[in-house]
Amino acid sequence: MNNQDLTPGALEMKIVDVLRTVYDPEIPVSIYELGLVYEIKVDDEYNASVKMTLTSPSCPAAEMLPGEVESKIKSIDGLNSFHVQVVWDPPWTPDMMSEAAKLELGMM
Repeated sequence: MNNQDLTPGALEMKIVDVLRTVYDPEIPVSIYELGLVYEIKVDDEYNASVKMTLTSPSCPAAEMLPGEVESKIKSIDGLNSFHVQVVWDPPWTPDMMSEAAKLELGMM
């Protein structure tokens, strides 16, 4: 498939789909549902950027999760390039979790 078969919006949804398969090793919920993904953008040239965070700067998964995110995004056909950026502002809080994540963790 070439990138003319997909719109930037469709590629963003494919990124969301793969991010739903990446789990924090200490919490049985995807990083997307945890609210660790702050922004996903795909431009008209099919270049993607993802801004994400971790539950804390001292998170044991700090070295593993961004690499897993990159690996999963790399597998998506149609992207010309991508960049994953880990940011700390705003700091993550449990309020950022989806209702599904809160339900899964017994917080509702």
